Amino acid sequence: MSNPFSGQSIESARRALAAQLKSAQLDEAELDARILIGAALGLDLTGLVVQAARPLTTAEASRLSQHAQRRLAGEPVARILGTREFWGLPFRLSEATLVPRPDTETVVELALEIFRERQISHPPHIADIGTGSGAILLALLHEIPDAFGVGTDVSLTALNTARDNATTLGLAGRAGFVACSYASALRGPFDLIVSNPPYIPSAEIPTLSIEVRKHDPRLALDGGNDGYDAYRALIPQASERLAPGGALIVEAGQGQARNIETLMAAAGLTMDRPPKADLAGIPRAISARKMPP
Repeated sequence: MSNPFSGQSIESARRALAAQLKSAQLDEAELDARILIGAALGLDLTGLVVQAARPLTTAEASRLSQHAQRRLAGEPVARILGTREFWGLPFRLSEATLVPRPDTETVVELALEIFRERQISHPPHIADIGTGSGAILLALLHEIPDAFGVGTDVSLTALNTARDNATTLGLAGRAGFVACSYASALRGPFDLIVSNPPYIPSAEIPTLSIEVRKHDPRLALDGGNDGYDAYRALIPQASERLAPGGALIVEAGQGQARNIETLMAAAGLTMDRPPKADLAGIPRAISARKMPP
């Protein structure tokens, strides 16, 4: 089969790829085309502009064709590249980790707001339950220079990915990773506990986009019959391991905030602020505090 990009200039190949992606009704076709051709050629945006008229080499055309085939089959750009930016930081991905999404940055924002209000006098201790790529934990350690943190996950592959990301970001000296179910192996006390748990009801997973249902690990998506299995497990564990005055912050799916707050209250935690909404206005980050005795 001939390569459709052979002999084309960089700019004509970019336009051809964008047209293919648009025809397949993929969102952000223009952006995806630019990112994929940049990755195939090893060029940033400036390089693509400066070299726009240069013909692709045979090797470049081959790499671009492979990228195009994977994207047209529904594989997300982040999976094709193997990395995703989160909180302005690069994160390597693996088959055992979710692709970090902008919605989850809401958890980081709320955690930082709560931390700065509390003005902790000692080096803060943070736990990230179900850490995946380590995105939430490492974003917080990046923002809080004296903090120490631990991430848990049931997947050794995910933990290895998170550990590699900590090393790449220069945070390995302040981050540890533990294989366990939720917080079961942790002792505490922690000043902040954060989590983006699986919260999609099992029956809804087949309705998700192909990028999610075929390429994100089901273990990180499936929240059980009603979507709350992970919250029922992690919230009581987190409550036991929080320091007095410490806060739990979790990501929530659409329409889940009130039920999560009920579970938090049942575990002895106190809601002292409304949920923080994401850019779409959905209550996304839910927090509760362990009040001092």
